[in-house]
Amino acid sequence: MAGLISPATIEQIRAASDVVDVIGAYVPLKRAGANFVTLCPFHKEKSPSFNVNPHRQIFHCFGCHKGGDVFTFVKEYENISFMDAVRRLADRARIPLEFDHQPGQQEARHLKETLWQIHDQITQRWQSALLNEAGGQIARDYLQKRGVSTEAIKLFRLGYAPEAWDDTVNWANSKGYPPAIVEQAGLILRKEGTDRYYDRFRGRLIFPICDEQGRVIAFSGRILTGDEKVAKYVNSPETPIFSKSKVFFGLDKSKRAILDAGFAIICEGQLDLIACFMGGVQNVVAPQGTAFTAEHARILKRYVDEVVLCFDSDNAGQNAAIRVLDSLLASGLAIRVATVPTPHDPDSFIKESGGAAFQELIGQADGFFDFYLKRLCSTNEISTDRGRLAIVRAMGEAILKTGNAVLADTYAQKTAQRLGVSTESIRAEFRRTSSPRPAPPDEPQEQTPESNEQPPPPEREFWLLKFVLLSDEQIDWLAGHLDLNWLEHPSVRAIIAGRVKAHAEQNWNGVPAFLSQFEDQFARSLITRAVAETISTDKLEQNITATVRLLRNDFLDRQLGNLTRRLGQPGIGDEELMQIETEKARLRGQKKQPLA
Repeated sequence: MAGLISPATIEQIRAASDVVDVIGAYVPLKRAGANFVTLCPFHKEKSPSFNVNPHRQIFHCFGCHKGGDVFTFVKEYENISFMDAVRRLADRARIPLEFDHQPGQQEARHLKETLWQIHDQITQRWQSALLNEAGGQIARDYLQKRGVSTEAIKLFRLGYAPEAWDDTVNWANSKGYPPAIVEQAGLILRKEGTDRYYDRFRGRLIFPICDEQGRVIAFSGRILTGDEKVAKYVNSPETPIFSKSKVFFGLDKSKRAILDAGFAIICEGQLDLIACFMGGVQNVVAPQGTAFTAEHARILKRYVDEVVLCFDSDNAGQNAAIRVLDSLLASGLAIRVATVPTPHDPDSFIKESGGAAFQELIGQADGFFDFYLKRLCSTNEISTDRGRLAIVRAMGEAILKTGNAVLADTYAQKTAQRLGVSTESIRAEFRRTSSPRPAPPDEPQEQTPESNEQPPPPEREFWLLKFVLLSDEQIDWLAGHLDLNWLEHPSVRAIIAGRVKAHAEQNWNGVPAFLSQFEDQFARSLITRAVAETISTDKLEQNITATVRLLRNDFLDRQLGNLTRRLGQPGIGDEELMQIETEKARLRGQKKQPLA
């Protein structure tokens, strides 16, 4: 995909994505002189050190040293790839990408944009029905009974689909949307054998489902009457913009809290999630429907390495927690399980005990295999041979899926203790269990990058770096008088070399474009820090000349020091001694010379 996006298109997207507008949509910015500041979204701090420079179109945090352009911010904040960041900013700017012009792609792109538009507009329609229409009273009463606040209703854009067969059909006609498109959106259905349509969602409380960018892509509708003949929930079907195996309810709102907490809480339903979120526990998601897929696990793995399952306390909820094991293990996620006291679910527990108590319950969550052992012992009769064999067999099968010998030994001991048998006998039974570990999905394995952290550059090298990035003056003089070998710091040397080359080739397009040449995070941080700070333009030419001369002399002093250390080595001959003294005299002479 990267090869299909030209540098010109990247620059077009960059030009259409003002860094202040984009970052300001994620975090509140406050003007400070010519720049903007806020609390850094990438680390916890009490006073703002995050600086956004509209003139240079970059950001830099003086606390954690993250910095970059608008693509970098979206990539880091959303925890996505560079290409996904390009896509999101292109979507925002309504700029089609090159591969959107391939056969069929332009039509597919137009269809998706139409479906996004329809979903957003029908969301507004149902919001209005919930808040303002007489028919929405049943939904308002239900939400009040469940303790859902007005703030939560607005934040999650809850709505009400009127109790009519043709409300959405008529709404779509009034907006000029063809029935076939609205059917493709999953909002209406065609009556079999006719050209007539009817509404999918009728007389239901509506939960909009959003993608990670916050766009409404589907709906879940809850029945509000006690009619047992009707499904409790009706959900959107699969569409070109919605795949339930790849979407979490609430992730668009909780992803930042998940990154900050370092783990994600997985609960079962929308109301559970809303209760958690409004109760102050915001690192929470809910899969669509009952199935938790390997794709769900891969999505969470982009954000964190640990999840806490928090399903209902009934048998169905506890069994659901067990069913997700394979998907989570295959992704490499660590798993804990929080057990909500009977008869509660997370929603009712928070309503009764508060968010702080729920947070404490999450903190006390058992490791998955501790939970599983307790569950097996409570659902099987330990006093019988049949019950004990079932427990050992199930534990052995689950443990072997991890492929971890330490876990196997640990839970052999714990299982033996619970059953009152020897550890060795449990180990032997575990070894006899033949269930292989499920193969992980076929995808390239990410390599953990080695740390490329470097010490900060010397003060005068950093000043020169600021100069070459903030000014076009004297670059020609600098190119003719600065020997890059005089620079000690490797990142400063690489950056200045790149800047001088861009000037010589008349290819300097500003700092944001220049940043894209550097994959090294330390170099990028150095650039954004240099640009975020200002330099005095008083006597600029004299300062540049003096700095370059000092850098040259520092370089010569380092060479003189090396020669002096050679003189101290034992066994040095007269001829070598003479050569060293001659070289030292030459270097001292160079220090007295003006710059060439």
